[in-house]
Amino acid sequence: MKKLQKTQLGYAVLTLLFFMTISMAIVTGIVIVVLNNALSTSSLEQGTVSYYSAESGIENALLRLIRDPNYTGESLQIDGATVGVQVSNGIITSTATFEKSIRKIQVDYVYNNSALTITSWKEIN
Repeated sequence: MKKLQKTQLGYAVLTLLFFMTISMAIVTGIVIVVLNNALSTSSLEQGTVSYYSAESGIENALLRLIRDPNYTGESLQIDGATVGVQVSNGIITSTATFEKSIRKIQVDYVYNNSALTITSWKEIN
């Protein structure tokens, strides 16, 4: 009778180990998926902040150009992003860096008779 109880206990332990292994694999898979989603969301947020910071740099440059046609650019801090603005030959380039994300926007403009006209507004690589 004692040998039968030990055998049953051995099967119970093996069954328990089997289910524990399967459970750990499932939990590990879920944790990996959750971490990947968190990293993707963080990367998306960084890209969004850097994009809108670059656009803010362009808008700032347009205002400054209206006030001073000799404006050539500057470096700014916008929403935690570092934004470099360059103005030359009818082109404004705004490059924003936020953490690991870098976004650039380029605007072509014409300045005639105290009127500034935007001819192109695009994101560049």
